[in-house]
Amino acid sequence: MDRFTRNYSLLLGAVLIAALFFWVKSTWRPDVWKLDEVLTSDAKLAEYPYQFRVRDFRNGVAVISTPRSPDFPAYSFLQVIHPKLAGKAQDDPEMIAAQQDLIDHQKRAMGLILAQPGVKGVDWELDVKWLAEHGIHR
Repeated sequence: MDRFTRNYSLLLGAVLIAALFFWVKSTWRPDVWKLDEVLTSDAKLAEYPYQFRVRDFRNGVAVISTPRSPDFPAYSFLQVIHPKLAGKAQDDPEMIAAQQDLIDHQKRAMGLILAQPGVKGVDWELDVKWLAEHGIHR
């Protein structure tokens, strides 16, 4: 092997190893996994059709996925997880009850995470992937 090929191979190998190291470092999040386990192991949250998940944890703030946000109302989401609500008005008693059930589950997820050591706050992130997988586009 000539000198150029050897040096090029060594440099390319070093770049690949460095890229692999940074990728592993960015995906290795045991703190996120531990918090997410709190949500997935809760029986009441497990029975709800949407599974809240911890997406990130930095500086004491946990980011939890949610199917609703100020920009995206729960109305469309609820019609997917409860097909009997399709076509019902937002002020229909069944729709209001379903919205309250979502709020209750979201509050439970937040409470469970806030009770964990080191957690100072919770932020919410709209789960656009889940919505898209279920045919909901914002």
